[in-house]
Amino acid sequence: MFKANGTPLHAYPGETIAAALLAAGRRLFRKTAKSHHPRGFYCGMGVCWECTMIVDGRPNVRTCNTLAQPGMQVEIQTGLDLEAED
Repeated sequence: MFKANGTPLHAYPGETIAAALLAAGRRLFRKTAKSHHPRGFYCGMGVCWECTMIVDGRPNVRTCNTLAQPGMQVEIQTGLDLEAED
């Protein structure tokens, strides 16, 4: 069980955050910075950045290849936090 924007969601062991969100009917993962257009799951392999969300306070986490963990806090992200990139 993890929380997505404050709502508890179930995830099976070994399931990614994106898969659990899609199974729960969630399609909005982030919004674009300027126009706030919705973005969601697209490539499914960590290439496109459309599924990035804030996970446990850390922005730019690609949810398509990040496993869901109990107690995790996942939030919709607006834009890409380029300053957070290493």
